[in-house]
Amino acid sequence: MRTLKTAHELPSGTGWLTPLLCLLGGGALLGLSTNLAKYAGDVGLAPLAFLIWSITGAAILLLFIALLRNDPPPLNMGSLRYYTIAALVSVAGSNLIFFSTIPHIGAGFVALIIALPPLLTYLGALAIGMERFQALRGLGVAAALAGAGILAIRKLSAPDADVLWILLALCGPVLLAVGNIYRTLHWPRDASPEALAPGMLVAASIMLGMTGLLPGFTLAVPMGDAMPFLLIAAQVLVFSGQFLLLFLLQKTGGPVLLSLLGSVGAVVGVPIAILLQNEAVPDGLLPGAFLIALGVALVTWGGMKAATAHKGVKS
Repeated sequence: MRTLKTAHELPSGTGWLTPLLCLLGGGALLGLSTNLAKYAGDVGLAPLAFLIWSITGAAILLLFIALLRNDPPPLNMGSLRYYTIAALVSVAGSNLIFFSTIPHIGAGFVALIIALPPLLTYLGALAIGMERFQALRGLGVAAALAGAGILAIRKLSAPDADVLWILLALCGPVLLAVGNIYRTLHWPRDASPEALAPGMLVAASIMLGMTGLLPGFTLAVPMGDAMPFLLIAAQVLVFSGQFLLLFLLQKTGGPVLLSLLGSVGAVVGVPIAILLQNEAVPDGLLPGAFLIALGVALVTWGGMKAATAHKGVKS
């Protein structure tokens, strides 16, 4: 079994540039993705239909690129299991939850809670002994969860609150956190990020297609207008970049930098939802966002201090 990368594996010297660019690019695409899902609902695209055709298109595009690079996804029992589990928690399950809840609770709220998975990842890593407890990082987790609690309570206490949809949306970050731990622990030996991303997306596309066979779901795309197809094409490009950069960031930057991905997504996604989609400012935005940002900063700072201490011990 592979062990979780720890903070001492943070890049040093000029090696920080690649993971930093992956972080900024992947986070921006993550924030944009939630808003495209809101637009899709406005033009009559069902969440599952929008998600499956976007994921399928991204899978085909990344698979084509991988084949051109002569770096196809590895195909063996271990890698197939990896694609299946990673796809379920990191792509199909979590994104179906987010895309389904956005029409009911807004893209701004969903964009904010995508900052939580890394902090939940740290809690999970503590629970199974993959990380040692550190007071600074523990304080950061508590602050971020308090911020999320403020947002959730304000959202739930609103007169027109869709309680079921809010609670369902809060399950999405949990799935993403499980995915972060699983992908790190079970990264197939000698596999590149460019090969793993399309493998995971192909598995997710198959899962979503099977979901479409269940009663109450549809994969149909409205045919009377070009806008649904344009939105799917845009989301194909967004997903292609987003998941490729996610794997590259996990490989080059480790979990500490990966932990900032959702925060960058929130910084991009919330203003777009408010300014371009005319969504109301989420209740409790300032204290909630401040506590989440503080939590992420403390978790990251704690990781950097651990890295420095580790290097001091080694020298």
